[in-house]
Amino acid sequence: MHQGRFVFAQLMDHLPLDAFRAAIGRYQGHHYVKRFSCLDQFLCMAFAQLTGRESLRDIELCLRAHQAKLYHLGIRGRIARSTLADANEKRDWRIFSDFAQHLIRQAIPLYADTPLAGDLQHAAYALDSTTIEVCLSAFPWARAPRAGNGGIKLHTLLDVRSSIPTVIHLTESRSHDVHMLDRITPERGALYLMDRGYLDFARLYALHCQGAYFVMRAKYNLQARRRYSHPVADRNLVRSDQTVVLLRQVARDKYPLPLRKLRLRDPDTGEQVVLLTNQFSLEATAIGQLYRDRWRIEIFFRWIKQHLRIKAFYGRSPNAVLVQVWIAVGVYVLIAILKKRLGLPASLYEVLQILGITLFEKTQLECALRPESSRSDESEASNQLNLF
Repeated sequence: MHQGRFVFAQLMDHLPLDAFRAAIGRYQGHHYVKRFSCLDQFLCMAFAQLTGRESLRDIELCLRAHQAKLYHLGIRGRIARSTLADANEKRDWRIFSDFAQHLIRQAIPLYADTPLAGDLQHAAYALDSTTIEVCLSAFPWARAPRAGNGGIKLHTLLDVRSSIPTVIHLTESRSHDVHMLDRITPERGALYLMDRGYLDFARLYALHCQGAYFVMRAKYNLQARRRYSHPVADRNLVRSDQTVVLLRQVARDKYPLPLRKLRLRDPDTGEQVVLLTNQFSLEATAIGQLYRDRWRIEIFFRWIKQHLRIKAFYGRSPNAVLVQVWIAVGVYVLIAILKKRLGLPASLYEVLQILGITLFEKTQLECALRPESSRSDESEASNQLNLF
């Protein structure tokens, strides 16, 4: 029961604080800490993410305006811009990374019943990256391939069923995408959806040897010889379905097995796309639909850039940037968990927008996120009063 509690406090009730305390102990987060705890830091940064604060000064002013309410929000420490800046600068970002990963492990089973194309029983993941541009004078460590530009590359492995990131890694923008294949642990039977930037036959063969499947765009200069053509039911969608072997000896030494080459036509735009995969059992149309689902990771990147604070950073050091990104991911996953637990029909965007303006209201959380139900209750009550 909410019993007159603030919406923000009810939202934070969904946090697994035991896991958070374990992460703090693992990385000695409270070493030499007297007043402003790691939980205070997380709550302040989560408030900033939910309400779209522009800077540390903005966070300080807004929270101090509600000074009498902070205790009831769970914030015990004194709010100061310098204190929050020091916390982001010095406290190990892995505390918030491990905590976000714990939230991810809680969220993914909630979306396990989401259907995938071809009735795929195993997991499907989309792998991609996005670059957040920064100023080199403020972030000299974020070097880029071209002089005068700076950026931070956010590498993400996204669970397609839930649109929840399972692996996130930050690098300089000059780091090539293909190196991310060395950082993930392939899941046996899972399908990995990738763009042509990840085409490296040695790494793909290692993925295959571990029992995983991949679907990716083929490069224009791919040299392969057709070994067999599979029958195609619908020529409007599937132009060709072939088993091929690589022609160049260097490539064949890295990937000695046959591959499946699909030429598919987008029914909406009419454009054709050529895919390579080691998955031979699924229908060609199902593989095409799964690759279309890879677009969900682009929607995820656009969503967090538009609605969470990761394009403008509160700190300039690598640690401060990582703290902010991982707390933003934690807030995103927390909203996804809340949506499933409460059975909310609203989208994540709608939930975030409602929370942004109701955090300091004393309303039951579910009623705040279901405004249509509260309005119907009020109309029914008003009709009853009219009878007397």
